[in-house]
Formats: sequence, structure tokens, C-alpha cells
Amino acid sequence: MRRPRSLLALLALVAPLAAQTIPVKAHTLSNGLKVLLVERPGQPTIGTAWAAHAGSAAERPGITGAAHLLEHMLFKGSEVIGTKDRAVDRDLDAKQDAIYAEISKELDGLRMKQIRGEITDMHDPKVRSLRHQKLVEELATVVKQQQELLKNGEFDTAYTEIGAPSTNAFTSNDVTAYVLTIPANRLEFWAWMESDRLNTPVFREFYPERDVVNDERRLGEAQPTGKFEEAFEAMVWQAHPYHWPVVGWASDISTISRPELQAFFKRNYAPNNVTLSLVGGFKASEVLPMLERYFGRIPANPEGATRVVTMEPKQAAPQRMVAEAETTPAARVVWKTVAQSHKDENALNILGRVLGATSGPLRRNLVLGQKVSTGTGAYHRAQKFGGTFTLNGMAAQGKAPEEVEKALIAELERVQREGISEEELQKAKNQSLANHARSLDNNLGLATALTQTDAICGYEDLLRKPEKIKSVTREDVQRVAKTYLTPEGRNTLIYLRKSTVKETK
Repeated sequence: MRRPRSLLALLALVAPLAAQTIPVKAHTLSNGLKVLLVERPGQPTIGTAWAAHAGSAAERPGITGAAHLLEHMLFKGSEVIGTKDRAVDRDLDAKQDAIYAEISKELDGLRMKQIRGEITDMHDPKVRSLRHQKLVEELATVVKQQQELLKNGEFDTAYTEIGAPSTNAFTSNDVTAYVLTIPANRLEFWAWMESDRLNTPVFREFYPERDVVNDERRLGEAQPTGKFEEAFEAMVWQAHPYHWPVVGWASDISTISRPELQAFFKRNYAPNNVTLSLVGGFKASEVLPMLERYFGRIPANPEGATRVVTMEPKQAAPQRMVAEAETTPAARVVWKTVAQSHKDENALNILGRVLGATSGPLRRNLVLGQKVSTGTGAYHRAQKFGGTFTLNGMAAQGKAPEEVEKALIAELERVQREGISEEELQKAKNQSLANHARSLDNNLGLATALTQTDAICGYEDLLRKPEKIKSVTREDVQRVAKTYLTPEGRNTLIYLRKSTVKETK
């Protein structure tokens, strides 16, 4: 196939894809659950996605990591799935909670001892009292009794048996979503399964699973840059809940209780805080009564979900972090910017694409020209309550990361002074439109995008995306570069290579 000779020719190929209208049928069930349907007649599968409009930003200090832990727990089953004897199972859950309530009292005392400097680690078994140790052993005994009742993996097995083996979920700062592709003729089975775990979730194996999540966190910390990435993010976001990691702080994961997680679930996973999307081979007229029958039975929460009201203050001065790690020396500069729904988001996205393109100014000047870097990048990340713009570069052999930092800032300042070319703008628009179209091409991708976007800023924003991209001008890009990427707003992370040579006395 002959390649287009110009950017305009390429745009002519991309535009029809991006301009395709998505016939979304929106409906709200009697309990407030929002349903988004896209019919694709004749298709043998249906992409399914539902999401709570709550991620880690809906947490509070003390229960950080709750949303991610919930993602794990909702695969443990329900009242009818996952156990051989629900009555005994329920009793064992209650026993575990009662024992852990007493363990929490012991931990409160140890926490104060650590604060006073009397011990160094409140979770060290050596500092436990005899009562504390006995309680830990009792909890382990009850957990083992419950595990003997479990039908491990029954939730996933049930889906595998109907030809839907790839159950998946993800948690972000703003959303917790559960996604799956199913055969079109098994939609009612899916509706029963998903509504059941929303209506009667059972957080069985809670305390062992909490330990699994803590192990997951420790694996992240064990990566060469893991703890530094977490610390840098906490530096960037000073006040907003984006300050803490999605996985949560280690001290919170270690002490959160099952009743605390149940309370978080009850408030934030109620149907009036959930969006459900289906895309594929079905008729909306047949599906809506089914969804009302299964999902409509779940009680709404009249109190509403957690409100995130803390606004990030304007940064008063640049911040800097220097870390030694077993990694390639590098520089990263981050600015706080705007939310996904903001009018300037698309212009910032285009700016990132221009600067970070394979043939863009960062690679052209820092990698190929000055040879100060071996790799560069630029991008805008927009979320529900705010965003970040990032420039980064890896230092070339013999070059300091501070030289990379200086060169990155110089290229940004050039755009702030001179703007971008029409050719750069059109190329970035083409890439953005093509990526948007590709992300919505398959049923599951579209269902996931609709659900996630609706939870963040309303699904209509996804449908309007192509027109918003097309409307960005060169003046818009230059303006946002000047407005948001200021010297006082910089957050810089410098990675130096950790020395492996031991100093001799």
C-alpha cells in the first residue's frame, strides 16, 4: 500500500475513524445505577464493564489502599459462591473480626511505644505481649478453619466454564473497574454473577488477603526506584488525596480491619455511584429489563459516596528530589496541571505529543543533536481532580542528569517563546485521533472507556473527544505551555547511579 505523502493525506485517512458516532443508549435504573449500552448486532461477544466512581482518592489517612484491597476481595465470592457452608463461613468471619478488634488494641499500644522510641517496629513479633501473641495464634487458627471451607477460585471457574476466562479488574486514583468479555448468549449469567457480588459481597479470607496486598506492596518497594517513585509522587501532590499511592501506605494496609473495608464498600460501591457498560451483540430493549431485575435489586445509599473536597494549593516554589538508585541516571520534571474535564486538557495532551514524538524536538535535539540523552519523553496525564505534565530523559554516557534537565527545560522554553509549527500540530492531532479510534475499536475497549470516562467526567466527554482534539490551535498549545509549566511549579526528580564501590577507611 502506498504511504500518504503528506500529513493532510494521513489526516484524511484517520478522520473517518475518529468521526464515527458511537450510538450510546444511556439509562438509569430505579436505584440510581447508570447503564450505557452500545448495540453491535450480530456480534458473538459482549464487552462488559462496571465501575465504582471511587478509587484511592476516596480514601482517608488510616485506610489508604482500601479501594485496591476491595478489588482483591470482590473476587472472593458472595453469599452463594466461594464456600461449602455459608452459615459456618459467616460465623468464622465474625470470630476473626472480634479477635482482630482485640489485636488492634494491642497494636495501638505498640504504636505509641514506637512513637516514643521504645521500640523500632510495632509489627515485629518480638515486641508482642503474651496476650497479643495468643490473639495472633487464635486468628490464624480461625483463618485456617475458614480456608478448609472455601471453594478456591470458584468465581473465576464459573466464568471459564461459560467461555469467559479473562476476568480482570483495575484500581486507579479515581475508579475501580471490573471488565470481562462474555459470549453474547450468556449475558444473563453475567448479570446474576456481577449483581450478586455487588449485592452480597463476602470479604472472606480478609486478613490473609491483606497480607497478600502488603507483599505486593513490598515487591514494588524492592524495585530499584520503587520507594523513590512513591516519595516523589507524595512530594508533587501536597494536599490532595493523590498524595498517597493507590496500593496504600504500608502502615494502613497492615492495620485496616474488615469492618472498615465493609464501610468503605457500602458508601462507595452503592449502585448510585456505579456505571455499567455493555457493548456487543444484544438488543437494548431486551437487556434493560434484565439489568433492572438483577442490578435494580441492590439498595441505593441515600448518604451518597465520599466527597473529595480538598483542592491542591497552588505551588509556591519549585521542589527538588535527588535519589541514588541502581538505575540509569535520569531527570524528570513534573508540573501539576488540569483535570480530564478541563477545557485545556487536550491542548496539554497535544503539547506532550509534540515534544515527545519520535521525530519531536526532545529526541531531535537532546538525543540526536546534543547527545546528552539516550531517550526522552513527554506526556500529559489527566485525572478526575487534576493532572500532571511530565518531561523526562535518560542521561547519555558521561553526561550528568542535571545536563538533561537543563536541556529539557530549554526545549520547553523554546515552545513557550516560539510556539509549535502547523506541521507539528497536525501530526500530533493525527496520532491522538488514531489512538482514540483504536482504543474504541473492540467491544471490551469501548465498554471500559465508556465506564471509566463516565466515572471521571461523564461518558459524553469520550464522544466529544475527536472534536475537542481537532479544535486545538497552535495558540492554545503555546498558551498552556506558558500558563501551567512555570518555573515555580516545577517538581524535579534526579536519579544518580548508586555507587557499588564500598568506601575504605
